[in-house]
Amino acid sequence: MPEGDTIARAATALHGALAGHEVTRFATALAHLARIDDDTPLAGRTVERCAAQGKHLLISFSGGLVLRTHMRMHGSWHLYRPGEPWQRPARAMRCVIETATRVAVAFDVPDAEFIRAGELRRNRALGRVGPDLLAPDVDLAAVAARIAAEGDRPLGQVLLDQRVAAGIGNVYRSELLFLAGVHPETLVAAVPAEVIAAVVADAARLLRVNTVASVRGRNTTGRAAPGQALWVYNRTTRPCRRCGTPIRSAADGLEARRVYWCPRCQAAPV
Repeated sequence: MPEGDTIARAATALHGALAGHEVTRFATALAHLARIDDDTPLAGRTVERCAAQGKHLLISFSGGLVLRTHMRMHGSWHLYRPGEPWQRPARAMRCVIETATRVAVAFDVPDAEFIRAGELRRNRALGRVGPDLLAPDVDLAAVAARIAAEGDRPLGQVLLDQRVAAGIGNVYRSELLFLAGVHPETLVAAVPAEVIAAVVADAARLLRVNTVASVRGRNTTGRAAPGQALWVYNRTTRPCRRCGTPIRSAADGLEARRVYWCPRCQAAPV
């Protein structure tokens, strides 16, 4: 599942390319979007805004219509010039939004719907999303309190729960736990309040840094050398960058997402 910074970068790119431009053509391989478009055609509307809300990407059009998409594990939005060959096969296309100058294509996006702007607050999918760590007005203390309220759950699972806070994906989950020195299976109730607050602050900071520095890819170590960008993620059996102990990993949670940790820097709970 994409991280919050990935969605934010996609929203920024789409906004820069599409906002203020009239839609000349809309096509979709998703039957429910085609039916709605028959009633409220996009062609002729203007793209007003593209923004991220947690891991949802919202494209707003004139006339009070919003397209919500969620990339899940394999979805992505691409931008092309008119006539430019696509990098993915046409069978993977789910939505196409064309303007006079750009073509936005959603590939393998499994979750998409049109929403009336006035109904956004009542939308079930968006209503389940916790505070967005990339929102400019996010209350980090409130986010820390929401995490602390999940006392009987492992912190490694809570960090992935978008209902608690939105934006942290599997990469950041492992990296944040390492920075905090907390084993993924440690119950939230056993984590000091100041450590939870530090995890939240680091999450917001790293998401923002990596949203801006997208050309170099995701970086949590602050190191510029090739192959030095991450502390533990995807480094099973390789030496910890701090103590040299081989990194471990295991499938975790209902979706069996793999989590990574250093057994020395992040001691297992008793």
